[in-house]
Amino acid sequence: MRPGTLSTGPSPRPEAAAAASRTVRTARSAASAAARAAFLGAAAGLGALWSGAAGAPAAWGATAGAGVGAVALVVEALARRVPARTALCAAAGGLAGMACAEILVRVLWPGPGTALVRPLAVLGGMYLGGVLAVAKLPELDVAGVLRLLREPPQAENYKLLDTSVIIDGRAADVVEAGFLEGTLVVPAFVLRELQHIADSSDPLKRNRGRRGLDILQRMQKKAGIRVEIHEQEFPEIREVDAKLVALAKRLGAKVVTNDFNLNKVCELQGIRVLNVNELTNALRPVVLPGEEMRVTVLREGKESNQGVAYLDDGTMVVIDNGRRHIGQTKDVCVTSVLQTTAGRMIFSRLKEEAEAA
Repeated sequence: MRPGTLSTGPSPRPEAAAAASRTVRTARSAASAAARAAFLGAAAGLGALWSGAAGAPAAWGATAGAGVGAVALVVEALARRVPARTALCAAAGGLAGMACAEILVRVLWPGPGTALVRPLAVLGGMYLGGVLAVAKLPELDVAGVLRLLREPPQAENYKLLDTSVIIDGRAADVVEAGFLEGTLVVPAFVLRELQHIADSSDPLKRNRGRRGLDILQRMQKKAGIRVEIHEQEFPEIREVDAKLVALAKRLGAKVVTNDFNLNKVCELQGIRVLNVNELTNALRPVVLPGEEMRVTVLREGKESNQGVAYLDDGTMVVIDNGRRHIGQTKDVCVTSVLQTTAGRMIFSRLKEEAEAA
């Protein structure tokens, strides 16, 4: 072939490989057929020998032996199509069913007739055990079972969500970021309260309730987040917060909330609380007296001549003599920081006044 030209004819190598593969498959099929024929012949011969030893016609024994051999070949052909895991599971289930049936026969039928009942019970137990094992195979988590055998059992890590923190939505973001682990439990009475708010005639309440239901649905669909609806009821308790405290005690769970009053009640009852507001405050950047920042004065403060601004995280900045600068962006100097359970307030003065002083 000249350089630069392409061959349009078929290459002989793929044909030779295909022919060799067909030859190998044919030889394997022939060997397999010969082995099956030899097995049937051996089964028929053994049947004839056993029937002769028992004084029965040899033809009956040969027929019975050939029948048993044929059944074995059918089972072998079916087993080739079944995955190994399914076959092992069926075998284990069948053995377990046979053992249970044997025990039940010995306990419940110790009298006469055992010779007739035992084979039927063992056969039925083997069938039921194998069928149930194969049916439940998709639910079988072998890795999980092995992990449970290796690791010591641990207490379930429950987190109870109250209505306010569900509607707030920040807890869902914290969970999705991987900072809140364990099982999130939504009590049925909290879910009913959310539905009641979502059905309210007040548009604001209705929107808040629907937002809470949407956030719950989002968390349930998120991979890696386990959300459970707990049906435990406390009919003798009327208040939802009191029911939440009682359920937290029963489950040994922590309460996730941003409700200040519920936070205090749980602490008095000895229940661990995860307050989203406290987490938010802890993650805010530290501001020290003397630091400078640039803010936009939005409105007047409570005291005379005060102006109020807000940082990006919502922190309120009170500016002394800032009232006349409403609507303007000014540089201020921090004078003090007040930290409360409700949040943080920064007190400041205008930069030019601080420099003049």
